[in-house]
Amino acid sequence: MPITPTPPRPLVLASSSRYRLELLQRLQLPLTVAVPAVDETPQPGEAPRALALRLALAKARAVAQQQPQAVVIGSDQVADLQGSSLGKPGEHARAVAQLQRMRGQEVVFHTAVAVVCLDSGFEQLDLAAVRVRFRDLQDAEIERYLRAEQPYDCAGSAKSEGLGIALLESIDSDDPTALIGLPLIRTCRMLRAAGLVLP
Repeated sequence: MPITPTPPRPLVLASSSRYRLELLQRLQLPLTVAVPAVDETPQPGEAPRALALRLALAKARAVAQQQPQAVVIGSDQVADLQGSSLGKPGEHARAVAQLQRMRGQEVVFHTAVAVVCLDSGFEQLDLAAVRVRFRDLQDAEIERYLRAEQPYDCAGSAKSEGLGIALLESIDSDDPTALIGLPLIRTCRMLRAAGLVLP
């Protein structure tokens, strides 16, 4: 009697980020999206790197609790300016203030990714750190950029895949999609380890 192959586990992105969804769709895997109910408030004294790791894992675990058979991806990005966390500005004035603080500075964007499957007991967590050097930006440049891109849902107001690239002097990373919001090299490695077949 022939053995029926086990169907692949469903893949779920635990994120409301359209940037992460667009990146993950590059892998041409069937997937769904579920928005996790996770409080993203930093804990007192929490370092930017630790915040990104904690939130990525919390998002993946929250959705995995609801869909234990699925392979769930959670991710979070925190911009780190000399140990200070910069999140999504949410509105124009905060974005201006963030970019004014970052001009001429090196900022580390910590992008964490977690992959969790409760049924199989699989859980992995990793982080890509991207070092970004900002130009010594003029206030008029900041205003033109923000009016054009409105990157208020991007950590540190930095939308590097768009006009934000003109704000930068250099980018140093071993996982080039990490700055956009999801380190795909690490994500692919973790999905293979979880049993998914990728090209």
